[in-house]
This record gives sequence, C-alpha cells and structure tokens, in this order.
Amino acid sequence: MTYFSRAVVSIAAALLLLLAPSMAGAQDSKSSALAAELVRLLDQGKLDSLAARVAAPDHYVAALYFPGSQLLVVGAKYYVPERMDVSITEKKYRDVYIDLNSAAVPKTKIFISDLGANGLQAKKKGNQPNDTVDVDGKTHVFDGDWKKAKISEADYMKAFDDSEAEYIKMLEALVAQAKKSS
Repeated sequence: MTYFSRAVVSIAAALLLLLAPSMAGAQDSKSSALAAELVRLLDQGKLDSLAARVAAPDHYVAALYFPGSQLLVVGAKYYVPERMDVSITEKKYRDVYIDLNSAAVPKTKIFISDLGANGLQAKKKGNQPNDTVDVDGKTHVFDGDWKKAKISEADYMKAFDDSEAEYIKMLEALVAQAKKSS
C-alpha cells in the first residue's frame, strides 16, 4: 500500500469515527414501528383512546389519539387500581387517560407528546413538530438543539434514550391491549 493510499484510508476511518454518533442519531427511532402498529390498530378499531395495565404494580398507561397528527400517552401509578381495572374492562379508556393525567401518584407520571404519531424522534425532521416528554417535573423537547436546552449532546441523547425506552414499554402495553380488545 502506498503512502497516499494509507493516508486516504486513515482519513476515511477518522471521518467515520467522527460521523458515527450523528449518523446514529439520524436513524429512525426504535419506537417508530410500535407507534405505527398502535396507530394501525386504533384506526382499525375506530378508537380515539386506549388504556392498559403495565407490568409494574398499580401502573397504567393510556393514549389519546388524533388521527394523522398525534398520540398523547400518559403512564403512571394510580392510587385506586381497582377503578382503573374496571374502567379498562368497560373500555372507558378516555376516563383512564383523564384520571392518569389528573390524579396519578406524584413522581410516577410520564407524559409523551408524539406529534406525528410516528414514534419519538431525537431530532426534528423537516417541518415535523417536536416531540416532548414530561417526566419528573422536567420537559424534554426533542428538536435536536441540546445547546438551547443548555445540556451536552450526551445528556440530550441520554434523555432521549431513557424517554424512548419508557415509551416503548408503554406502546407495548397499549398494542397488547388493542390486540386483546379487537
């Protein structure tokens, strides 16, 4: 290998190392497929809301769906689990959504605005609105501008990864409930 060839290979390798983190952030989110499946099931069942029990004790999740535009998903522990169980059995999903938004156990609530109903996106795509996640008294705006949020890129991506992991659990419970209900 000539000196010139080795230099080109070295430069190419260095560029790959520099670009790998930004290329990873540009990939579709892991929650995209689950969000698409939930939207399909909601459309198929002609539902605008859905609720389910999550694996954790006394923990529930509910979604409000605006076709073609957004999924609003809330998850939390609830003080009176029997009430939630009855509401879910009776398919009073909107009631569960309202109760989780207003009367959940403090510090257990997570609220996700999936604008586009296409899974959480770490960075804004085109004129797509920003996804947001409210958790533990903080709002995370996922627009790709961590400097505006006054945090490092690593902290921004950690907040996104943590939020998306929670969102995936929530979507899995909702998809399972939608399949069971149909």
